[in-house]
Amino acid sequence: MSDPRRTMVRMTDDLVTRDRDDDEVRARAAVGSASERDPATARRDSIVIWVLIVAAFVVILNETVMGVAIPHLMEDLGITAVAAQWLTTAFLLTMSIVIPITGFLLQRFPTRPVFLTAMSLFTAGTVGAALAPGFEALLAARVVQAGGTAIMLPLLMTTVMQLEPPATRGRRMGSISVVISVAPAIGPTISGLILTTFSWRFMFVFVAPIAAAVLVIGWRLMRNVTEPKEAPIDALSIVLSAVGFGGIVFGLSRIGEAQGEGVPLSAIAWIVVGALAIAAFVWRQIVLQRVDDALLDLRTFRERTFAVSIVMFVIMMMALFGMIILLPLFMQEVLGLSVLQSGLMLLPGGLLMGLCARPVGRAVDRFGPRVLLVPGAAILAAGLWVLAAILDASTPWWALLACHVTLSAGLALMFTPLFTASLGALPRTLYSHGSATVSTMQQVAGAAGTALFVSTMAAVAGARTAEGAAPLDAAAAGIATSFAIAAGLATCAVVAAFFIQRPVDAPEHVGH
Repeated sequence: MSDPRRTMVRMTDDLVTRDRDDDEVRARAAVGSASERDPATARRDSIVIWVLIVAAFVVILNETVMGVAIPHLMEDLGITAVAAQWLTTAFLLTMSIVIPITGFLLQRFPTRPVFLTAMSLFTAGTVGAALAPGFEALLAARVVQAGGTAIMLPLLMTTVMQLEPPATRGRRMGSISVVISVAPAIGPTISGLILTTFSWRFMFVFVAPIAAAVLVIGWRLMRNVTEPKEAPIDALSIVLSAVGFGGIVFGLSRIGEAQGEGVPLSAIAWIVVGALAIAAFVWRQIVLQRVDDALLDLRTFRERTFAVSIVMFVIMMMALFGMIILLPLFMQEVLGLSVLQSGLMLLPGGLLMGLCARPVGRAVDRFGPRVLLVPGAAILAAGLWVLAAILDASTPWWALLACHVTLSAGLALMFTPLFTASLGALPRTLYSHGSATVSTMQQVAGAAGTALFVSTMAAVAGARTAEGAAPLDAAAAGIATSFAIAAGLATCAVVAAFFIQRPVDAPEHVGH
């Protein structure tokens, strides 16, 4: 006869194994696979994702079209440079306030009404901007635009993570990386082309019919593909989030506007207030997430891959905005190129990122993120160090073009792997919170990069001018120093890339 104790242990082991297998089956069923979905469901999901990708491309393209239009706005509206900068600052400020709330919105409401709300806000803001009779109306329209933009990207990323099987997520994230990287890169080119012939209003006239068409297409094709659930809303968390992220972005923007002429005390005050509010916000979320009531669940940071990815996202967005801001400034202020010429110089790099997106996505699915992230970060850092070394008043335009294409290649190797690895490391229950966190940090990093690079450029240029340097040499030195700082940050990203792991199917739930 067999030992009863051994029989009991064996039976217990069998039960544990069966439960674990059942959990794995449920997890795989939750994420789904391409082969398990019937053709009608797969087609519906694909249509929904592509509608969201096109919509996100349109709204994010709008983020960078205003930069080169500032001189035109100042002349046409009779406003100062500080007032004109508010058209960008207010946009970023609204984004930083609304995005943290999207984690709640995407849990509480179905896909279709959230999409229609976001696209309607953006379309209304675009039409309002095109018809704005003055500065105040244009500023209000930009705020409405930003409200729609803030919702769209987290909606896209969350939907992709919920619908796309893990085996093909890299390819889908490749499409999203086109939205994140290419749209901001070609924004200045489109602005330059429009402003060469038309007034600033036509930047919005150009976008408005496209936005309206996407809204109509979404109205016809968008379906509810997620299951909403009861999600509480904590008013105090909303207030702390708005004051915290809004204060940080506003303070950093004020530093950027100062152009190196000393750091305004008001900027320091806003940053301090924002930091204190964020600390209180974090504490509040830690308390609320114990009962699953957090506005922005911070348990996402328990996953090392997600936390390291956020650090790399911050560095990448700072480098991207540095390219978008500093290179056109150098081309126009130092080399004497026109707005259109400088915009066209940025076009090849933007197109390269778009062309690389899908192949990089397929490579992520096959090989994992690290084999792409490490060389991508190394290429980005090397390109920035070269720029910092060669920039002066005699730098040829073709050298800038080569460096920009190199930087774009490095970014192209990084965006898709980071999206796939960061959100793929999370349980399904945290997808909406993870995508909201990624989008929030991108906005904060963009504002921080703008403030850091523009302030550094102006401060160094001012110091060189005081030493007797020629204005062009002083401006070149300021921009080169800013790129050296960006290169140092990118070098840190090379180290961080080694800590990114290939995502495995995360557990369905997280513990308290």
